[in-house]
Amino acid sequence: MANAREIQSRMRSIKDTMKITNAMYMISSSKLQKAKRALKNTEPYFYAIQDMLANILEFSPETGNIYFDKREHLDPQERKQGYIVVTADKGMAGAYNHNVIKIAEKEALSDNKNMLFVVGQVGRRYFEKKNIPVDINFRYTAQNPNMNRARYIAKTVVDLFVNGELDEVYIVYTKVVNSVTVEAQMKQLLPLKKSRLADAGNDDKSYKNCYFEPSIDAVFDHVVPNYVAGFVYGALVESFCAEHNARMMAMQTATDAAKEMIKSLGMEYNRARQAAITQEITEVIAGSKAQKKKTE
Repeated sequence: MANAREIQSRMRSIKDTMKITNAMYMISSSKLQKAKRALKNTEPYFYAIQDMLANILEFSPETGNIYFDKREHLDPQERKQGYIVVTADKGMAGAYNHNVIKIAEKEALSDNKNMLFVVGQVGRRYFEKKNIPVDINFRYTAQNPNMNRARYIAKTVVDLFVNGELDEVYIVYTKVVNSVTVEAQMKQLLPLKKSRLADAGNDDKSYKNCYFEPSIDAVFDHVVPNYVAGFVYGALVESFCAEHNARMMAMQTATDAAKEMIKSLGMEYNRARQAAITQEITEVIAGSKAQKKKTE
């Protein structure tokens, strides 16, 4: 059994760790609420863009065919796919990073022609350690996602798709299902699907009586990158929320475990202190008896 001083030292160390886990929990909680507000405030804008694309397609079904081109004439072995993988910049978030990387390894690494774009330091370090090629110019932090970053990411992959360097573009991110559940998933960004846009359209016929300058195709070409950027931004923010949600749960679990350890150590400390007191009493009695025998 450890002595009382050693147990007290361990208890102080655990309490110091608890302060850190509590602080990380509070920081993640604050960032989570901020990210949720940002996503909620921008959603109406991107829903409007999606609705605009749906109405333009209803007005002119042949518009923007380049973005809907599935390139079915290509053999599966010739198709080049791009994957945007959204991870975190830090660990200590449970299985958050592992779940995303697992999907990326399974899908993106099935063919050496595929291109890998990684957001977040954890993902980049993982793939570099595995000697898996990652786009070296695509170095974005996962912290505080913003529209400028999403637009640049969207423009990069849209240009690669239009120029024929990629035939399909996917994004691997983590979706927040509810306050306690997150789910890593993969969604296709390009080519676009007309059925998905048609489902988002409403019955507004105002586009029937408007003119597009310089042309309807030019307007469509301008709006599509914003639509893709909206999807990317949503994925970045959802992943950011999921990261902090996972970190909150991990820190709460760590704090609860630390409390249990302190409780257990407290009992051990009391036993050690009682044993020390008993030993001291025994030594005093033994000394007293020895002294008594001498005087006799």
